[in-house]
Amino acid sequence: MCNDKLHQFLHALPKCEHHVHIEGTISPELLFRLASKNEISLPSDDPAFESPTTLLTRYQNFSSLDDFLHYYFIGFSVLLGASDFEALTYDYISLAYAQKVYHAEIFFDPQAHISRGVPYHTVIAGMNAAKDRAAVDFPKLSVEFIPCLLRHLPVPSAHGLLTELLESGHFFDGTLVGFGMSSTELGKHPSLYKSVYEVAQSAGIANLTAHYGEEGPSDYVKDALSILGVGRIDHGRRSVEDAELITQLAESNTMLTLCPISNVVLKGVDNMHDLPIRKFLDADVRFSINSDDPAYFGGYILENYCAVQEAFELTVDDWGKIARGAIAGSWCSSLRKEQLLKEVDDVMQQWN
Repeated sequence: MCNDKLHQFLHALPKCEHHVHIEGTISPELLFRLASKNEISLPSDDPAFESPTTLLTRYQNFSSLDDFLHYYFIGFSVLLGASDFEALTYDYISLAYAQKVYHAEIFFDPQAHISRGVPYHTVIAGMNAAKDRAAVDFPKLSVEFIPCLLRHLPVPSAHGLLTELLESGHFFDGTLVGFGMSSTELGKHPSLYKSVYEVAQSAGIANLTAHYGEEGPSDYVKDALSILGVGRIDHGRRSVEDAELITQLAESNTMLTLCPISNVVLKGVDNMHDLPIRKFLDADVRFSINSDDPAYFGGYILENYCAVQEAFELTVDDWGKIARGAIAGSWCSSLRKEQLLKEVDDVMQQWN
Protein backbone atom coordinates (compact mmCIF):
# COMPACT_ATOMS: atom_id res chain seq x y z
CA MET A 1 0.00 0.00 0.00
CA CYS A 2 1.24 3.48 -0.78
CA ASN A 3 2.79 5.90 1.66
CA ASP A 4 1.54 8.94 -0.23
CA LYS A 5 0.00 11.73 1.82
CA LEU A 6 -3.31 11.12 0.03
CA HIS A 7 -3.50 7.45 0.97
CA GLN A 8 -6.30 7.94 3.51
CA PHE A 9 -8.20 10.04 0.99
CA LEU A 10 -7.79 7.36 -1.70
CA HIS A 11 -9.10 4.74 0.69
CA ALA A 12 -12.10 6.87 1.64
CA LEU A 13 -12.97 7.92 -1.91
CA PRO A 14 -16.07 6.04 -3.18
CA LYS A 15 -15.14 4.02 -6.25
CA CYS A 16 -16.74 2.51 -9.32
CA GLU A 17 -15.18 -0.61 -10.83
CA HIS A 18 -16.05 -1.30 -14.46
CA HIS A 19 -13.34 -3.71 -15.50
CA VAL A 20 -12.96 -6.77 -13.32
CA HIS A 21 -13.30 -10.33 -14.57
CA ILE A 22 -14.90 -12.44 -11.87
CA GLU A 23 -12.87 -15.46 -12.99
CA GLY A 24 -9.77 -13.32 -12.41
CA THR A 25 -10.61 -12.82 -8.75
CA ILE A 26 -10.15 -16.45 -7.70
CA SER A 27 -7.39 -16.54 -5.11
CA PRO A 28 -4.93 -19.46 -5.09
CA GLU A 29 -6.44 -20.51 -1.75
CA LEU A 30 -9.97 -20.65 -3.14
CA LEU A 31 -8.70 -22.34 -6.30
CA PHE A 32 -7.10 -25.17 -4.34
CA ARG A 33 -10.10 -25.46 -2.02
CA LEU A 34 -12.57 -25.77 -4.87
CA ALA A 35 -10.28 -28.16 -6.78
CA SER A 36 -10.33 -30.46 -3.75
CA LYS A 37 -14.09 -30.08 -3.23
CA ASN A 38 -14.89 -30.79 -6.89
CA GLU A 39 -12.17 -33.44 -7.35
CA ILE A 40 -10.44 -31.46 -10.09
CA SER A 41 -6.87 -32.49 -10.88
CA LEU A 42 -4.54 -29.53 -11.26
CA PRO A 43 -1.57 -29.87 -13.68
CA SER A 44 0.92 -32.24 -12.10
CA ASP A 45 3.69 -31.33 -14.55
CA ASP A 46 3.72 -27.66 -13.53
CA PRO A 47 5.54 -26.94 -10.26
CA ALA A 48 3.45 -23.80 -9.86
CA PHE A 49 0.58 -26.01 -8.74
CA GLU A 50 2.41 -27.54 -5.79
CA SER A 51 0.63 -25.20 -3.36
CA PRO A 52 -1.21 -21.88 -3.18
CA THR A 53 2.10 -20.23 -2.29
CA THR A 54 3.99 -21.54 -5.33
CA LEU A 55 1.08 -20.59 -7.58
CA LEU A 56 1.02 -17.06 -6.21
CA THR A 57 4.77 -16.82 -6.84
CA ARG A 58 4.26 -17.90 -10.45
CA TYR A 59 1.63 -15.21 -10.88
CA GLN A 60 4.33 -12.64 -10.17
CA ASN A 61 6.25 -13.61 -13.32
CA PHE A 62 3.90 -13.48 -16.30
CA SER A 63 5.73 -12.91 -19.57
CA SER A 64 2.74 -11.85 -21.66
CA LEU A 65 -1.04 -11.74 -21.92
CA ASP A 66 -1.10 -15.26 -23.36
CA ASP A 67 1.09 -16.55 -20.52
CA PHE A 68 -1.41 -15.11 -18.04
CA LEU A 69 -4.40 -16.50 -19.98
CA HIS A 70 -2.94 -20.01 -19.73
CA TYR A 71 -3.19 -19.86 -15.92
CA TYR A 72 -6.44 -17.91 -16.04
CA PHE A 73 -8.27 -20.68 -17.86
CA ILE A 74 -6.80 -23.38 -15.64
CA GLY A 75 -7.87 -21.37 -12.62
CA PHE A 76 -11.55 -21.29 -13.31
CA SER A 77 -11.71 -24.97 -14.33
CA VAL A 78 -12.40 -25.60 -10.64
CA LEU A 79 -15.73 -23.72 -10.85
CA LEU A 80 -18.52 -26.22 -11.40
CA GLY A 81 -21.64 -25.63 -9.32
CA ALA A 82 -23.67 -22.53 -8.59
CA SER A 83 -22.29 -22.45 -5.05
CA ASP A 84 -18.76 -22.15 -6.49
CA PHE A 85 -19.71 -19.07 -8.48
CA GLU A 86 -21.51 -17.67 -5.47
CA ALA A 87 -18.42 -18.09 -3.29
CA LEU A 88 -16.18 -16.55 -5.94
CA THR A 89 -18.44 -13.55 -6.54
CA TYR A 90 -19.16 -12.89 -2.89
CA ASP A 91 -15.44 -13.02 -2.04
CA TYR A 92 -14.73 -10.34 -4.65
CA ILE A 93 -17.65 -8.17 -3.58
CA SER A 94 -16.61 -8.34 0.07
CA LEU A 95 -13.04 -7.28 -0.67
CA ALA A 96 -14.11 -4.57 -3.12
CA TYR A 97 -16.58 -3.09 -0.66
CA ALA A 98 -13.88 -2.97 2.01
CA GLN A 99 -11.94 -0.76 -0.44
CA LYS A 100 -14.96 1.54 -0.88
CA VAL A 101 -16.20 0.19 -4.20
CA TYR A 102 -19.82 1.36 -4.19
CA HIS A 103 -20.68 0.37 -7.77
CA ALA A 104 -19.27 -2.70 -9.54
CA GLU A 105 -19.89 -3.85 -13.10
CA ILE A 106 -18.48 -7.37 -13.24
CA PHE A 107 -17.39 -9.21 -16.38
CA PHE A 108 -17.78 -12.96 -16.77
CA ASP A 109 -17.01 -15.44 -19.58
CA PRO A 110 -19.99 -17.76 -20.24
CA GLN A 111 -18.43 -19.47 -23.29
CA ALA A 112 -15.49 -20.69 -21.24
CA HIS A 113 -17.85 -22.40 -18.82
CA ILE A 114 -20.37 -23.68 -21.37
CA SER A 115 -17.55 -25.27 -23.38
CA ARG A 116 -16.58 -27.40 -20.36
CA GLY A 117 -20.12 -28.46 -19.56
CA VAL A 118 -21.15 -25.81 -17.05
CA PRO A 119 -24.45 -24.23 -18.21
CA TYR A 120 -24.86 -20.49 -18.38
CA HIS A 121 -27.78 -20.67 -15.96
CA THR A 122 -25.55 -22.34 -13.35
CA VAL A 123 -23.03 -19.50 -13.62
CA ILE A 124 -25.56 -16.69 -13.40
CA ALA A 125 -27.53 -18.40 -10.61
CA GLY A 126 -24.42 -18.44 -8.42
CA MET A 127 -23.48 -14.87 -9.24
CA ASN A 128 -27.02 -13.67 -8.57
CA ALA A 129 -27.04 -15.45 -5.22
CA ALA A 130 -23.89 -13.54 -4.25
CA LYS A 131 -25.45 -10.29 -5.45
CA ASP A 132 -28.56 -10.93 -3.32
CA ARG A 133 -26.42 -11.59 -0.24
CA ALA A 134 -24.39 -8.46 -0.93
CA ALA A 135 -27.54 -6.33 -1.14
CA VAL A 136 -28.20 -7.20 2.50
CA ASP A 137 -24.63 -7.13 3.78
CA PHE A 138 -23.33 -4.12 1.84
CA PRO A 139 -26.22 -1.66 1.42
CA LYS A 140 -24.12 1.09 -0.21
CA LEU A 141 -23.04 -1.18 -3.05
CA SER A 142 -24.72 -1.73 -6.42
CA VAL A 143 -23.64 -4.67 -8.60
CA GLU A 144 -24.17 -5.36 -12.31
CA PHE A 145 -23.05 -8.21 -14.57
CA ILE A 146 -21.63 -8.06 -18.12
CA PRO A 147 -21.05 -11.26 -20.16
CA CYS A 148 -18.13 -11.18 -22.59
CA LEU A 149 -17.64 -13.13 -25.78
CA LEU A 150 -14.17 -14.65 -26.08
CA ARG A 151 -12.10 -13.67 -29.10
CA HIS A 152 -9.97 -16.82 -29.08
CA LEU A 153 -13.09 -18.91 -29.82
CA PRO A 154 -14.72 -19.07 -33.27
CA VAL A 155 -17.18 -16.30 -34.20
CA PRO A 156 -20.07 -18.80 -34.54
CA SER A 157 -19.56 -19.63 -30.86
CA ALA A 158 -20.09 -15.96 -30.02
CA HIS A 159 -23.32 -15.96 -32.02
CA GLY A 160 -24.44 -19.06 -30.14
CA LEU A 161 -23.73 -17.39 -26.82
CA LEU A 162 -25.59 -14.23 -27.75
CA THR A 163 -28.60 -16.26 -28.92
CA GLU A 164 -28.73 -18.08 -25.59
CA LEU A 165 -28.41 -14.87 -23.62
CA LEU A 166 -31.15 -13.20 -25.63
CA GLU A 167 -33.46 -16.20 -25.19
CA SER A 168 -32.92 -16.00 -21.43
CA GLY A 169 -34.35 -12.48 -21.38
CA HIS A 170 -31.61 -11.43 -18.98
CA PHE A 171 -30.65 -8.30 -20.92
CA PHE A 172 -34.11 -6.94 -20.30
CA ASP A 173 -35.02 -8.06 -16.77
CA GLY A 174 -32.07 -6.43 -14.99
CA THR A 175 -29.89 -9.55 -14.74
CA LEU A 176 -27.35 -8.34 -17.32
CA VAL A 177 -26.49 -4.67 -17.84
CA GLY A 178 -24.48 -4.94 -21.06
CA PHE A 179 -22.47 -7.09 -23.46
CA GLY A 180 -18.71 -7.13 -24.02
CA MET A 181 -15.74 -8.87 -25.58
CA SER A 182 -12.40 -9.95 -24.11
CA SER A 183 -9.45 -12.36 -24.51
CA THR A 184 -6.54 -12.22 -26.96
CA GLU A 185 -6.54 -8.97 -28.95
CA LEU A 186 -3.72 -9.11 -31.50
CA GLY A 187 -4.90 -10.21 -34.91
CA LYS A 188 -8.54 -9.93 -33.85
CA HIS A 189 -9.71 -6.81 -35.66
CA PRO A 190 -13.14 -5.46 -34.66
CA SER A 191 -14.52 -6.20 -38.13
CA LEU A 192 -14.43 -9.92 -37.31
CA TYR A 193 -17.20 -9.38 -34.73
CA LYS A 194 -19.35 -6.90 -36.65
CA SER A 195 -22.11 -9.45 -37.21
CA VAL A 196 -22.29 -10.32 -33.51
CA TYR A 197 -22.59 -6.70 -32.44
CA GLU A 198 -25.16 -6.01 -35.15
CA VAL A 199 -27.35 -8.74 -33.67
CA ALA A 200 -26.89 -7.25 -30.19
CA GLN A 201 -27.85 -3.79 -31.42
CA SER A 202 -30.85 -5.07 -33.36
CA ALA A 203 -32.06 -6.90 -30.26
CA GLY A 204 -32.01 -3.67 -28.28
CA ILE A 205 -29.01 -4.25 -26.02
CA ALA A 206 -28.22 -0.69 -25.04
CA ASN A 207 -24.79 -1.04 -23.41
CA LEU A 208 -22.00 -2.45 -25.58
CA THR A 209 -18.29 -2.52 -24.86
CA ALA A 210 -15.12 -4.30 -26.03
CA HIS A 211 -11.54 -4.82 -24.92
CA TYR A 212 -9.25 -2.94 -27.31
CA GLY A 213 -6.12 -0.83 -27.13
CA GLU A 214 -4.38 -2.99 -24.54
CA GLU A 215 -1.98 -4.79 -26.88
CA GLY A 216 -3.54 -3.81 -30.18
CA PRO A 217 -3.02 -0.42 -31.87
CA SER A 218 -5.13 2.69 -31.53
CA ASP A 219 -6.77 1.87 -34.87
CA TYR A 220 -8.47 -1.08 -33.13
CA VAL A 221 -10.06 1.36 -30.69
CA LYS A 222 -11.19 3.69 -33.46
CA ASP A 223 -12.63 0.82 -35.47
CA ALA A 224 -14.37 -0.72 -32.46
CA LEU A 225 -16.20 2.56 -32.00
CA SER A 226 -17.22 2.88 -35.65
CA ILE A 227 -17.73 -0.76 -36.66
CA LEU A 228 -19.10 -2.30 -33.47
CA GLY A 229 -20.94 0.74 -32.15
CA VAL A 230 -19.62 0.32 -28.63
CA GLY A 231 -20.14 3.08 -26.09
CA ARG A 232 -17.19 2.15 -23.93
CA ILE A 233 -13.66 0.82 -24.48
CA ASP A 234 -12.08 -1.58 -22.00
CA HIS A 235 -8.38 -0.76 -21.60
CA GLY A 236 -7.89 1.71 -24.47
CA ARG A 237 -4.43 2.62 -23.24
CA ARG A 238 -2.99 2.93 -26.74
CA SER A 239 -5.64 5.47 -27.76
CA VAL A 240 -3.07 8.06 -26.72
CA GLU A 241 -1.11 7.32 -29.90
CA ASP A 242 -3.77 9.00 -32.08
CA ALA A 243 -4.51 12.68 -31.45
CA GLU A 244 -7.66 12.57 -33.56
CA LEU A 245 -8.94 9.62 -31.54
CA ILE A 246 -8.21 11.42 -28.28
CA THR A 247 -10.35 14.33 -29.45
CA GLN A 248 -13.11 11.93 -30.49
CA LEU A 249 -13.08 10.18 -27.10
CA ALA A 250 -13.21 13.49 -25.23
CA GLU A 251 -16.00 14.98 -27.32
CA SER A 252 -18.14 11.84 -27.16
CA ASN A 253 -17.53 11.23 -23.42
CA THR A 254 -16.55 7.67 -24.25
CA MET A 255 -15.14 6.04 -21.13
CA LEU A 256 -11.96 3.98 -21.07
CA THR A 257 -11.73 1.39 -18.31
CA LEU A 258 -8.00 1.50 -17.55
CA CYS A 259 -6.21 -1.25 -15.63
CA PRO A 260 -2.82 0.15 -14.53
CA ILE A 261 -1.27 -2.72 -12.57
CA SER A 262 -2.45 -5.20 -15.21
CA ASN A 263 -0.72 -3.19 -17.95
CA VAL A 264 2.56 -3.28 -16.03
CA VAL A 265 2.37 -6.95 -14.99
CA LEU A 266 1.59 -8.06 -18.54
CA LYS A 267 4.40 -5.86 -19.85
CA GLY A 268 2.22 -3.62 -21.98
CA VAL A 269 4.29 -0.81 -20.43
CA ASP A 270 7.61 -0.95 -18.62
CA ASN A 271 6.39 0.91 -15.55
CA MET A 272 3.46 2.87 -14.17
CA HIS A 273 4.93 6.19 -15.30
CA ASP A 274 4.52 5.09 -18.93
CA LEU A 275 0.72 5.02 -18.71
CA PRO A 276 -1.09 8.02 -20.25
CA ILE A 277 -2.98 8.93 -17.08
CA ARG A 278 -1.90 12.58 -17.09
CA LYS A 279 -2.44 12.92 -20.84
CA PHE A 280 -5.98 11.56 -20.58
CA LEU A 281 -6.77 13.88 -17.68
CA ASP A 282 -5.45 16.93 -19.49
CA ALA A 283 -7.34 16.00 -22.67
CA ASP A 284 -10.61 15.47 -20.75
CA VAL A 285 -10.81 11.82 -21.79
CA ARG A 286 -13.13 10.07 -19.36
CA PHE A 287 -11.68 6.98 -17.69
CA SER A 288 -12.01 4.79 -14.64
CA ILE A 289 -9.28 2.87 -12.83
CA ASN A 290 -9.81 -0.85 -12.36
CA SER A 291 -8.23 -4.10 -11.23
CA ASP A 292 -8.87 -6.42 -14.24
CA ASP A 293 -7.79 -9.82 -12.80
CA PRO A 294 -6.63 -8.84 -9.33
CA ALA A 295 -5.95 -12.29 -7.89
CA TYR A 296 -3.39 -12.81 -10.65
CA PHE A 297 -1.93 -9.32 -10.86
CA GLY A 298 -1.38 -8.56 -7.17
CA GLY A 299 -3.62 -5.53 -6.86
CA TYR A 300 -7.30 -4.87 -6.25
CA ILE A 301 -8.80 -1.46 -6.92
CA LEU A 302 -7.23 0.43 -4.02
CA GLU A 303 -3.79 -0.90 -4.92
CA ASN A 304 -4.35 0.42 -8.44
CA TYR A 305 -5.38 3.83 -7.12
CA CYS A 306 -2.29 3.95 -4.94
CA ALA A 307 0.03 2.85 -7.75
CA VAL A 308 -1.32 5.63 -9.97
CA GLN A 309 -0.94 8.17 -7.19
CA GLU A 310 2.64 7.23 -6.48
CA ALA A 311 3.52 7.49 -10.17
CA PHE A 312 1.68 10.72 -11.03
CA GLU A 313 1.19 12.62 -7.74
CA LEU A 314 -2.36 13.61 -8.62
CA THR A 315 -4.28 16.21 -6.64
CA VAL A 316 -7.51 15.77 -4.73
CA ASP A 317 -9.27 17.63 -7.55
CA ASP A 318 -7.75 15.25 -10.12
CA TRP A 319 -9.20 12.32 -8.22
CA GLY A 320 -12.53 14.07 -7.92
CA LYS A 321 -12.58 14.41 -11.70
CA ILE A 322 -11.76 10.72 -12.13
CA ALA A 323 -14.38 9.63 -9.60
CA ARG A 324 -17.14 11.78 -11.08
CA GLY A 325 -16.28 10.72 -14.61
CA ALA A 326 -16.42 7.07 -13.57
CA ILE A 327 -19.89 7.60 -12.13
CA ALA A 328 -21.08 9.43 -15.25
CA GLY A 329 -19.81 6.56 -17.41
CA SER A 330 -21.46 3.85 -15.31
CA TRP A 331 -24.35 1.76 -16.59
CA CYS A 332 -26.78 2.49 -13.78
CA SER A 333 -29.82 4.70 -13.32
CA SER A 334 -29.71 8.47 -13.03
CA LEU A 335 -30.94 8.13 -9.45
CA ARG A 336 -28.12 5.74 -8.60
CA LYS A 337 -25.60 8.12 -10.17
CA GLU A 338 -26.93 10.96 -8.01
CA GLN A 339 -26.48 8.79 -4.91
CA LEU A 340 -22.90 7.93 -5.89
CA LEU A 341 -22.06 11.55 -6.66
CA LYS A 342 -23.28 12.57 -3.21
CA GLU A 343 -21.00 9.96 -1.64
CA VAL A 344 -18.05 11.38 -3.59
CA ASP A 345 -18.95 14.98 -2.80
CA ASP A 346 -19.14 14.19 0.91
CA VAL A 347 -15.58 12.86 0.89
CA MET A 348 -14.28 15.64 -1.35
CA GLN A 349 -15.60 18.29 1.05
CA GLN A 350 -13.59 16.73 3.86
CA TRP A 351 -10.36 17.01 1.86
CA ASN A 352 -10.76 20.33 0.07
